[in-house]
Amino acid sequence: MKYLLSLFSFAMLMSCAISNAPKYSKIQYEAGACFGFCPIFKMTVNPDRTTVIEAERFTFTDGKSKDDFAGPKEGTFRATLKEADYNKLVELLDGLNLKTLNNYYGNKNVSDLPTAHLQVTFADGSTKHIEDYGKRGTEKLDALYDFVENLRKTQTWTKVE
Repeated sequence: MKYLLSLFSFAMLMSCAISNAPKYSKIQYEAGACFGFCPIFKMTVNPDRTTVIEAERFTFTDGKSKDDFAGPKEGTFRATLKEADYNKLVELLDGLNLKTLNNYYGNKNVSDLPTAHLQVTFADGSTKHIEDYGKRGTEKLDALYDFVENLRKTQTWTKVE
């Protein structure tokens, strides 16, 4: 009986460890330029919630004139995402059913729209890259883009470069 109880306890611990394994080994989001003051940055989120933003323009500042394009890049920033925000990000990704989505969305006949690049590396090493000109591929993708772009304002970022 003692061995059976030990075996059961071990099986329960292993099932918890397996279910808590991260589904995504890297999440990358890139916001591209438009003809105006769209934020331009690349964000990388790791399963331990550490996050890096390579901020080019209008990521943490607002543009007001053409002169704002001539200044230096904003820099590289780091943060550890709040646990609730990381969980929400994973929830949004899970809801997309990523592997079934198109690799490209958008209408190149329309100019002046920013492009989003979403690249997700799964725990098994496979990847999914979505290029979305205009950031309106699907309703769920649009919600994900909004959430990720708002992380710039809701986290505590530290400049490292």
